[in-house]
Amino acid sequence: MSLLRDRELSEAFDRAASAYDRLVALNPGYHAHLRRSARRLGLRRPGGGLRLLDLGCGTGASTRALVRAVPAAEIVAVDASAGMLERAVSKRWPPSVSFVHGSAERLAEAGVAGPFDAVFAAYLFRNVADPDTLLARVRGLLVPGGRLAVHEFTLSGRATDRAVWRAVCTGVVLPAGALAGDGELYRHLYRSVLGFDTAARFGERVRRAGFTRVRVLPMPGWQTGIVHTVVGAVPGAGR
Repeated sequence: MSLLRDRELSEAFDRAASAYDRLVALNPGYHAHLRRSARRLGLRRPGGGLRLLDLGCGTGASTRALVRAVPAAEIVAVDASAGMLERAVSKRWPPSVSFVHGSAERLAEAGVAGPFDAVFAAYLFRNVADPDTLLARVRGLLVPGGRLAVHEFTLSGRATDRAVWRAVCTGVVLPAGALAGDGELYRHLYRSVLGFDTAARFGERVRRAGFTRVRVLPMPGWQTGIVHTVVGAVPGAGR
């Protein structure tokens, strides 16, 4: 199963950026689930003095979820796709939000440096070549007690959830992507979920990276067993 990586993937997202928000809107609960994952960071409201990293922000849906959860926090949102980032920047944001064009795996080259109080990563880790190295780098960006929330399509491992994912993709996602002229990207996204960790396996990956208090939390509704939040913390005093 071949997947897009690095520049090929960024360029595919560039081409898909103009239609991306319309297509994800076909997913019931898409934005509500991002907000739920952002709240699962457990950061106190309103978040004054907190510095957050939104890793792989896309067109800004995950950034908006962070703003809703912690409205007074400083948020640095990063994405490797210039097209997706352009869509994000075009929206209305508070002055505490800034956007940076750069790869999650090469943040220093983009001028992004810690420390951060929390990192939020939505739909990112299954699209990187080396999730373990990225987790280690994320851990190094966080303050002692800093928190991580990964919002991701990570299947439960049950055959029924895998079947639901296949049915939704073949019946809705892939035809919609093809109609928009972005079939290559949506075939990649479909396959990337099937080839990635189960939710439990990714939770273990986060533990191996040195995070504590790791929990794997499902989403409600039809995406139970398909979308999870994996949360963890860096050892040390928290805020």
